[in-house]
Amino acid sequence: MNPFEILAQYWPRLMDGTLMTIKLTLLGAFIAALVSPGLALIRVHALPIAQAPLRLYISFVRGSPILAQLFLIFYGSGQFRPVLQEWGLWSFFRDPFNCALLAFALNSTAYQTEILRGGIIGVPRGEIEAARAIGMSRQKVLRRVVFPHAYRMSWPALGNEVILLMKASALASVVTVFDLMGRSRQIFSRTFDFSVYLWAALIYLCITAIFVLLWRQAERRLSRHITARDKSHGTVPPLKETRP
Repeated sequence: MNPFEILAQYWPRLMDGTLMTIKLTLLGAFIAALVSPGLALIRVHALPIAQAPLRLYISFVRGSPILAQLFLIFYGSGQFRPVLQEWGLWSFFRDPFNCALLAFALNSTAYQTEILRGGIIGVPRGEIEAARAIGMSRQKVLRRVVFPHAYRMSWPALGNEVILLMKASALASVVTVFDLMGRSRQIFSRTFDFSVYLWAALIYLCITAIFVLLWRQAERRLSRHITARDKSHGTVPPLKETRP
């Protein structure tokens, strides 16, 4: 079958899988983005004994394949079905999409936490002391000084993390979540035409390219005051590149 005939015939299925891939990626990254700032502060400021559980979690997630984590959540939760039913959680864990989303959110949280930790450590100490000297509370220092600097420095790395999460979402198909790769495997099982994987790869490439473009636009907005300052001094530093 002609590759373009494959695309024309199965375009709705590929688009359905694409939307599922985007949904998994954005939700997983968003949940991680909500949790990781607080965890990053714990990694930076908490006592070592208080950090121990968090460091163990991050080490496990970063040191094991995301496929193993997905299997642990999806298949492992079945081993605790009576307990989960008693707690009213079984309806959540029996849904493959929920298990995949939880696995991706937990995975991305570990990476985003470490990325933000590096950004927080990189904030100039003098700026924090200056903010405290003018009477800012701890919360205001975090909100107006620490996190704006940390996110600006961490922005390219956070973009890379979201891209890697999007690529890892292809593993969701092994637990019957029909993302883009899952739909491609379905189509291949019916047509035995490898060109469907080419179209899937091109769709992934387009999603990545669009995301990188939007992420760079956001980076320019985050750094616009620095660019304006450097223009006034006659120099404009190059923007940091995000690894696609």
